[in-house]
Amino acid sequence: MLKTLITLVRGRTYAIAEEVADQNALLILDQQMRDATGALDTAKKALAVAIAQESQESQRLDGTRARIEDLETRAVAAIEAERDASLTARALFAAEIAKLKSHVLQQQMRFSQLDRGRRIARAAEAVRVARRGRIEGAPIFAGTLVEAEATLARLREHQVEAEAAEAAFDVLDAATGPIAVAEKLSAEGFGPRLRPNAAGVLARLRERAAGGKPEANT
Repeated sequence: MLKTLITLVRGRTYAIAEEVADQNALLILDQQMRDATGALDTAKKALAVAIAQESQESQRLDGTRARIEDLETRAVAAIEAERDASLTARALFAAEIAKLKSHVLQQQMRFSQLDRGRRIARAAEAVRVARRGRIEGAPIFAGTLVEAEATLARLREHQVEAEAAEAAFDVLDAATGPIAVAEKLSAEGFGPRLRPNAAGVLARLRERAAGGKPEANT
């Protein structure tokens, strides 16, 4: 019974609502239109906000891309400028190196020529001095071959005289006994000469030193 009553109430409420709705359909439609219009306006506003945000992001993206392109252009330009500067500097260094190599080679050749000329001049000067010494005579402080030969000749003569003196002393020291008396008599002209005297020995030694043949005993 209660359930039936509840069902009856619900049915009656629905019927009344239907009746009210039918009677106020225009009002309800107007309100529904207003509600729909509000929802539509809200959706439009949301759409406008979304479009504006998308536009802003698009502008930001375009700006970022533009900056990237600008930076790329500037970076490429800077790198190319640095490359060109390096190429120019390398070319300048290469030209300077070539000049320096040529200069060093020329200086080295000139130095070699000067050194060769110096050695030739020294040799020529030595020959000239030797010839001048032979022709004109050497300075007071410089000896010559002629002077050296003369000194050697004098030295040999002194040596020969010394040898002759020693031989004479030997002869005098041996002047003892009968043989010595006979030698003294022969030296005085009594009989033939038994042994050479000092003068004869000296004469023979001088002749030997001079390259001559010794004379017969006198």
